Amino acid sequence: MSILEKLDKQLYFRFPSKKPPVCSAVIVAAGKGERMNQDKTIMDLCGKPVIVRAIEPFQISTLIDEIIVVTSSDKIEMIADICRKYRLDKVKKVISGGATRAESSLAGVCETRKGAKLIAIHDCARPLVTGRVIMDTVIAAANELAAIPGIPSTDTLKKINTRYYINGKINRDEVVRVQTPQVFDADLIKGALTDAVRKGVNLTDDSSAVERAGFKVKVVEGDKQNIKLTTKEDLVYAEAIIKERGE
Repeated sequence: MSILEKLDKQLYFRFPSKKPPVCSAVIVAAGKGERMNQDKTIMDLCGKPVIVRAIEPFQISTLIDEIIVVTSSDKIEMIADICRKYRLDKVKKVISGGATRAESSLAGVCETRKGAKLIAIHDCARPLVTGRVIMDTVIAAANELAAIPGIPSTDTLKKINTRYYINGKINRDEVVRVQTPQVFDADLIKGALTDAVRKGVNLTDDSSAVERAGFKVKVVEGDKQNIKLTTKEDLVYAEAIIKERGE
């Protein structure tokens, strides 16, 4: 049985109608990569640009109907050319982002197709996401309106005060390290991001906009290998993961 056949069999049990809701994916690639000292969107990662590795799992997924890429205005043509070169035909639009993460996410979700019931928002800086994480998060969002992948912290967590002295302990059983893609009901995320942008709220992730609006967000199991490329050390780790996967 092929991977796609196994996926379809799993979807049958989760969606009795055999027809999951239409889900659009927004890939946010508008960051400047200042800590990496180079544009991580297009840097080579084991023979492919990071943006390609970030998009491919959504291109392959049978749950994703279209992809919108949000980038800086000066990279629109280049990213579009890369998508054509690697035959990423689910990419329907490459658009310019905003000055903040919330503005870029809002720009992307507003460009999704009219019939989309769900919208997945994913960081380009996480090029190692798997089909399993995408599937689990989409399925959870279809039932819960909002879902994100997360992994438990293995470190002891402490609170600190403004002078960097310990100011209490955090129960690590009650926290998760949040990843992407984060998947939402389309109308919900559009409204939540619009309100956050209008009020100038600083968001570190998109689920925070939904929480602000008073909605609960379901957490599904993430993946330790779904790392975010922030430093050069992360790039070395990502290359090791890809080689371990045999890609």
